[in-house]
Amino acid sequence: MSTSTVERKSWLKEYSELGISVVLAALGVLVLVDAIGLPEIPTERGIGPDVVPIVVGSALILVALLLARDVLRGGKGEAEGGEDIDLSAPGDWRTVLLLAAAFLANVVLIGLVGFPISGTVLFWGAAYALGSRDFVRDPLVAAGLSLVTYFVFNDLLGVSLPGGPLMGVL
Repeated sequence: MSTSTVERKSWLKEYSELGISVVLAALGVLVLVDAIGLPEIPTERGIGPDVVPIVVGSALILVALLLARDVLRGGKGEAEGGEDIDLSAPGDWRTVLLLAAAFLANVVLIGLVGFPISGTVLFWGAAYALGSRDFVRDPLVAAGLSLVTYFVFNDLLGVSLPGGPLMGVL
């Protein structure tokens, strides 16, 4: 290896966290451009729908600049130590795959059977994936959580979720 290649690898290793700054800055610019492009609402009084995205985009750019300054001044992120985690142990792919399966089942079922039923499958699947094995309590808690979520979004927040076959009952 030539000296310049070794120096470049050393520099990239030394300042690799600048990549995170670039990603944060690009995301901030994207959010700001998208917020500026929001249409004006003629009935709006005071704060419009573009305020939160502008604040978030500006905050992303500010954090990117502060991180870049810190890295260029020699700051480094602390390596993950883990409190009670064995970092040498492999990941628990079974749990990850079970959670992914529960989420994908929700995605497939939500249009067919509605949110109360698909949400129950999601919450029960997540509880099972994370180790709960109470086959009486878990589905009841999952159904209750799904119904509460459905009513909060549908009735209180005004976000219409598909009710499916339970639409007439609920």
